[in-house]
Amino acid sequence: MEPIADFRIDVPQSALDDLHDRLRLTRWPAGSPEPGWARGVPVLYLRRLADHWLHRYDWRVHERALNSFPQGLTEIEGQRIHFLHVRSPEPGALPLVLTHGWPGSVVEFMKIIGPLTDPAAHGGDAADAFHVVAPSLPGFGFSTPLSAPDFDHARIAGLWLALMDRLGYDRFGAHGGDTGSKVSPALGRLAPDRVAGVHINGGLELPPPDDPALASLTAEERERLQAVRDLVRDGTGYSALQSTKPQTIAYALNDSPVGQLAWIADKFHDWTDPAARLPEHAVDLDQLLTNVTLYWLTGTGATSAHQYRAVRDEPAPAYSDVPTGVAVFPTDPAIRGLLERTQRIVHWSEFDRGGHFAAMEAPDLLVQDLRDFFRPLRGAAHGGQ
Repeated sequence: MEPIADFRIDVPQSALDDLHDRLRLTRWPAGSPEPGWARGVPVLYLRRLADHWLHRYDWRVHERALNSFPQGLTEIEGQRIHFLHVRSPEPGALPLVLTHGWPGSVVEFMKIIGPLTDPAAHGGDAADAFHVVAPSLPGFGFSTPLSAPDFDHARIAGLWLALMDRLGYDRFGAHGGDTGSKVSPALGRLAPDRVAGVHINGGLELPPPDDPALASLTAEERERLQAVRDLVRDGTGYSALQSTKPQTIAYALNDSPVGQLAWIADKFHDWTDPAARLPEHAVDLDQLLTNVTLYWLTGTGATSAHQYRAVRDEPAPAYSDVPTGVAVFPTDPAIRGLLERTQRIVHWSEFDRGGHFAAMEAPDLLVQDLRDFFRPLRGAAHGGQ
């Protein structure tokens, strides 16, 4: 493979026909004895979602939308990496690498790429422009096959640094949520002289009960911490499985589109804005289904699950002096005093709408926060191809 090869998504019609056949032939389970979402995705809800996927969702429309963003493929350390690479029309734009997480993909960023790369066309200031690079994590989307079993956060950061080298970017910013909230700071630790700043949404770690820092938490921070503990108690079964036996769930995710849909829809229910009763009240339904369809068509429900096994025994990160900004959205609580132990936070924003999938749920808020954070850090940005 050439160092950088152009890439365009072109899914065979036979793959879409197979998806539709499998949706029609779904063997539905009995409903839960307990109403609501307490035991997982309700059958009636998922049947409605699957019916929309089969009869009203059109992959080709969203395939064209994805292909409106220039894309590339490259191989780094034996791993194929797919990425979106959208250059701004503004010559002084700051390069920015965006990192998604699970169960997300580069589809998450579709609503923010335009405002980031061409702010003047979206009611903003041209001085806030970015060149956007959005890679697919190893084992996700078109960054397949997975060449090694364990790509932890630091190793992924190394891939991203090599990618930015290959694209000719000397100095750049980094942003991410979920897995990206770990990879982006790791990128700053790896190349502090080149990373202008790190911006994350979310990023709270659950401290041990005997952590002395807990004594200094405010009442509001204690509530946030309890919310995280409740989530760990009731909502992390997926993580326990993916961080121990990811290959076991691989067969169901790779063989049943409804299984893949349920696995992802459950997290969109739990992690999106708590004011939204259903996932599609928080995010655009077709964007959610485009994300799910990408997992299905690339067969990466299985390989993406291995990411959890790769990071389960990761050591605590060293302190980073790279300027860091944190955007806190509902359902993604963060506690500043705890995060400041491993990074120099110079920007902190809290929002009353949005959630874990901020780029999908509240793209306007996220874009403005990125502009505000990076504005004093820009300096001179050079390079790029």
